[in-house]
Amino acid sequence: MSGEATILHADLDAFFASVEQRDDPRLRGKPVIVGGGVVLAASYEARAFGVRSAMGGGRARSLCPRALVVRPRFSAYVEASEAVAGIFEQAVPTVERLSIDEAFLDARGLEHISGSPTQVAEKLRREVRERVGLPITVGVARTKFLAKVASGVAKPDGLLLVAPDGELDFLHPLEVERLWGVGPATAAKLHAHGLRKVGQVARLDETQLVEMVGRAAGRKLHALAHNRDPRPVKRAPRRRSFGSQCALGRGPTSPEALDATVLALVDRVTRRMRAKGRAGRTVVLRLRFGDFTRATRSHTLPEPTSTTSTVLAEMRALVATERPVIARRGVTLVGVTVANLEAGSRQLELPFDRRSGDTLDHVLDEVRDRFGTTAVTRASLLGRGPRLATWLFPGED
Repeated sequence: MSGEATILHADLDAFFASVEQRDDPRLRGKPVIVGGGVVLAASYEARAFGVRSAMGGGRARSLCPRALVVRPRFSAYVEASEAVAGIFEQAVPTVERLSIDEAFLDARGLEHISGSPTQVAEKLRREVRERVGLPITVGVARTKFLAKVASGVAKPDGLLLVAPDGELDFLHPLEVERLWGVGPATAAKLHAHGLRKVGQVARLDETQLVEMVGRAAGRKLHALAHNRDPRPVKRAPRRRSFGSQCALGRGPTSPEALDATVLALVDRVTRRMRAKGRAGRTVVLRLRFGDFTRATRSHTLPEPTSTTSTVLAEMRALVATERPVIARRGVTLVGVTVANLEAGSRQLELPFDRRSGDTLDHVLDEVRDRFGTTAVTRASLLGRGPRLATWLFPGED
């Protein structure tokens, strides 16, 4: 563990709700709930009434009747996340992304280039605000655990440095729920023994904690209560595939609707591949049928590709092999994956007129990068609802 506070934990504040408030001035300063049936995110104005993520929509609206409920726009969230990730990469050499809205950054060795870790954090927050238009909170500490705790304490839109000589003075007065791994069940066990502050946990020996909450949890809590966390900031392993999937519902799906879904998924996957400078050789189709059975079909190409038309042609061929089964059983989910990745954008050796698809892909990428991901879509997707609009799929793999 470093002797200096050089680890940053950067966390976008109420991310989905903040994007909605950024894009719609009418929502600014108002209680905003993203998602109807289940709360995906709540603005801090809504949180003041007790609304929390994963809460049922009915419960949330009863707590905050004046809340403005908006539908999620996953394409906007992905765009914002990628823009912020670009700022992270420019700020420090090592970034460990945890999720769509948070990451650890290692600011060691940047004193003569970018200033102290706190100055790096200040610049990062300023650039995220100016270039992406979103608030972000940063915690700075010697360990990943304490940096994350610091960002949680500093929210919203704050910056907090925990100096090495004041770590336990900062940590011990906090509630035990601040410790990683302490959810409602573990908290209840600790509370039953009169333990409500981290400092109270720290005064126990490891054996006592193991007896209370179990071997693994007890050892972990004992270490964290003394701020022992040797894990370094490290990049995630290079991804081995790009994929996306879409649920189709229980009703019948026409061949045209299924093809439109496959087309939208391929559009999304191949654009993400090109953005990351990756190409793949193996295309994989995943289907879930109406009787809940599943099928996976794949084909490996002779050369890697990220061209939309090439991947789409292969996916359509795989779908064609399953047409009889789909006709008998129906289909409720379709997934598209490109695997066996390589760096670069090498394409199949095709006649010149077919390789023009590569040029078209890059032109469309530039338009969407400049004017937004919904600036251009395919005519076959128009009128099929937001679920089939290009780029509106919430996640990958």
